[in-house]
Amino acid sequence: MIQKTTLPKAETAEKTRKWHFLDATDQVLGRLSTRIAVLLAGKHKRDFAPNVDCGDFVVVTNTDKLRITGNKAEDKFYFRHSGYAGGAKTIPYKRQMEQDSTKVLELAVKRMLDDNRLRSRRMKRLRLFTGAQTQFAAPKAAK
Repeated sequence: MIQKTTLPKAETAEKTRKWHFLDATDQVLGRLSTRIAVLLAGKHKRDFAPNVDCGDFVVVTNTDKLRITGNKAEDKFYFRHSGYAGGAKTIPYKRQMEQDSTKVLELAVKRMLDDNRLRSRRMKRLRLFTGAQTQFAAPKAAK
């Protein structure tokens, strides 16, 4: 018995992209970001291949209403460094949510994706909004 392995082509992956609209209201940050990372990478598709960018578009609304569990609201910090001596900055989770809640979800999803050349392309397909209104219209259900 001969078994054949089929590999997806980039052209077909480009044509079969779908749009997923998610609402982040009362969603746990880690669980939502893993779901988004799977959709962006295309791991939910039957013809997934790690070397082909076959993921979908993801639009997330209400990122300011995200939820985290445990004591992370007080304990979690976001760290960045400018590269200069003494250039380290830490921002607490609460202050980051007040300033820009989309950055919290964006960093969580970005760090869950593989660190390779496809990550930047996958992140471009992620659209985050703090409120319920977006410029993208949700597709109407066909009857």
